Amino acid sequence: MSDNAKNAIRIALTKGRLEKDAVKLFGKMEWDISAFLDKGRKLIFDIPEQNIEVVIAKPTDVLTYVEHGVCDVGLVGKDTILEYGGKYFEVLDLGFGRCRFGLAVKKGADFYSGCGVKTVASKYTNVTREFFESKDMDVDIVKIEGSVELAPLLGLADGIVDLIETGSTLRENGLEEIEKLADISARLIINTVSMKMKKAEIDKIISGIERNLT
Repeated sequence: MSDNAKNAIRIALTKGRLEKDAVKLFGKMEWDISAFLDKGRKLIFDIPEQNIEVVIAKPTDVLTYVEHGVCDVGLVGKDTILEYGGKYFEVLDLGFGRCRFGLAVKKGADFYSGCGVKTVASKYTNVTREFFESKDMDVDIVKIEGSVELAPLLGLADGIVDLIETGSTLRENGLEEIEKLADISARLIINTVSMKMKKAEIDKIISGIERNLT
């Protein structure tokens, strides 16, 4: 970390697609994003003109870093927020990374028929549990880390809860969405202490983002 960055605002970005969208947003804000264009395996970047340091991390780690105050600001998907929770302020819907949580089953299956306990596979077990609890419906939940679409095809589950963007992967595997749980997009989160102690700097970042959202 450079001497100038020691007192910088530190922003945690979710690696991958949200990272790319965030860097485009920073470019619109006229921040110097040249360090991101050929970043290799580097994980921490200075934007010295803005006195900002950017950290690239996995989604759950973005929450952890912001909650514990090692990062002041985070950009992370609403899916991660809903699944893991945490203590921070969620202040802005960034509008990119749009998709949804959906319940999907084999095409033509009647998920809600019968009185037996259904089995649902998902990476997002907390979101799944809360959804079916809101329906007063008992389900067995199986955690799947990879391609959750396989679970109904192999007879492991009656349905799945997963992120859905276009639905093409479901259709290609003989599945269909039968219910939407929640809309998802990238969100801006702020550490609770930083919001007070670095209010002027963070307000400036929030205002700059709001002016450049499309």
